[in-house]
Amino acid sequence: MATKREARLISLGYGRHVRADRVFALVPLEPGERGDGRRTYVHVEGLSEPLVASRSERAILTDVEAALAEAAGIPRRRAKGQESLL
Repeated sequence: MATKREARLISLGYGRHVRADRVFALVPLEPGERGDGRRTYVHVEGLSEPLVASRSERAILTDVEAALAEAAGIPRRRAKGQESLL
């Protein structure tokens, strides 16, 4: 049985990282709000204002899901058609 670990940090771009288990909302910026790499508002537990990320909400969500599954000890799923090398 795998032991539960603390969730790892995920990248938001701009050299910013947050713990995956502290992210509670991702809001894509409207096209008019984007610029200089601004893509997504990231709401983080303990911060009153959202952080601005240069990564898309889909990319951040993928990393959050993987980090939380890893912390919970859930094995990674293989992509369809991917064969084991062992």
